[in-house]
Amino acid sequence: MSEDTCKHQENHTSWTVGRGLAAAAALLLAGLAAAPAVAATHTPDAPDTTAPRRGTLVSLTPVLSRDATGVRTFLAGRDIATDTVRYGVTGYRLTYRTVDPYGKPTTATGLLTLPAGGAHRLDLVSDTHGTMVYRGDAPSVGDDFGRIPSYLNASAGRAVAAPDYLGLGEGPGRHPYMDTRSSVTASVDMLRAARTAAARLGRPLTGDVYATGFSQGGQVAMALGRALRQGADQTFRLKALAPVSGPYDIEGQEVPALFDGRVNDTSGVLYTAYWLVAQNRLHHLYDKPTEVFRAPYADRVEALFDGTHADEDVVKALAPRVSELLTPAFHERMRHPSGALRTAMRAADGTCDWKPEVPVRLYAGAADTDVPIGNARSCAAGLTGHGGRVRLVNQGQVDHFGSFVVSAPQVVRFFDAVRR
Repeated sequence: MSEDTCKHQENHTSWTVGRGLAAAAALLLAGLAAAPAVAATHTPDAPDTTAPRRGTLVSLTPVLSRDATGVRTFLAGRDIATDTVRYGVTGYRLTYRTVDPYGKPTTATGLLTLPAGGAHRLDLVSDTHGTMVYRGDAPSVGDDFGRIPSYLNASAGRAVAAPDYLGLGEGPGRHPYMDTRSSVTASVDMLRAARTAAARLGRPLTGDVYATGFSQGGQVAMALGRALRQGADQTFRLKALAPVSGPYDIEGQEVPALFDGRVNDTSGVLYTAYWLVAQNRLHHLYDKPTEVFRAPYADRVEALFDGTHADEDVVKALAPRVSELLTPAFHERMRHPSGALRTAMRAADGTCDWKPEVPVRLYAGAADTDVPIGNARSCAAGLTGHGGRVRLVNQGQVDHFGSFVVSAPQVVRFFDAVRR
């Protein structure tokens, strides 16, 4: 493995794995009084008129507290610009009611972060995170890279709702990776739970929402914006969209990039295996793993994505290249998708097929070999084709994680400008 490849893998791993979980435990309840939990309510197997509504807050648990100096130290230690930091922050893990990919009642968790100062009534930022294999890296649990947007936006004076998604954090089950619909329902319901929790904490929300997200979360942010525009919850008003390096075009850009060299081997293997295992539960792509994966990977691949394995451990247990991971027949199917495979890809696409009535900035890096910039170009074309006000911010020769490092503070400044 070359020095450049090793550096890329180190950067990618530092984002998805989020080292520093021990620090999260040390922060738990630090400097905070325990907030009262909402009593859990039994949810029947079949929804009825007495079932709790989606977004109902189940519990609220303090998990972090940093003064402004502590926020700057945290961000600077991860090479993030700190010029927008004005306040300290406090954070709470929310457990809330939502639905699974089949519409059945379940619960999910997420992180609500509030500024320690500023206005009494707060605008709300929705931050949706990138690909995470290990459930403990989710924002409400792991105190590392997954919390950067929460620290940035809250320290600038806004509340931040960061859903863990289904099956990550402390939510039950396995994560339905890249299932856009359930990621959006979990995100909308996180906004509702955040509204209840913020009011309880004496910092009511204005109803204005600014949506951002990175990588997988960039695509979710775009889909969330569309859902809010279409009236998913009339109490929230979308004000701006600023996703970073999202895979908006799976069929037209991301999958072809696996085979033409635009996606690096390490990330290609991780994303492909994760996506196939998760999507098989939703779209029945195969009966047995041996139909898709070569030996010895077929015997281990599904267990690797149970939420208990860090992504570097998953990568070590899989093939070095997609061509060595997949059987020859399925490798060819991926190159020329049809049937259920194409349906699964298209279910994640189309998030840019609408007209936003708010300003949109799409951030991306020209040297990104995880989510090539062609995804952002496809999205920009789709949105502008519908009459949207879109600016594509090309961050130049930065890789996937580098695009996030440069863009995350710029997103805060963009939201500040829209607010004014």
